[in-house]
Amino acid sequence: MSAAKPQRAPAKKKQPAAVETSSSIEEQTRDFLQSGGEIQNIKSGISGQQGGYAARPSGAARK
Repeated sequence: MSAAKPQRAPAKKKQPAAVETSSSIEEQTRDFLQSGGEIQNIKSGISGQQGGYAARPSGAARK
């Protein structure tokens, strides 16, 4: 009896080129604006996170 060969994991799908992604974002943004959407400028330091908890500095030990 021969041993079964180990099976390989399926190949991962190649990510699209950055240029393709950038043009897709540009197209989506244009469509959003043309449909009446509005882009808001948010001041630096403002978070979209809900909940009011403070983030722990990276590397901080857990108790």
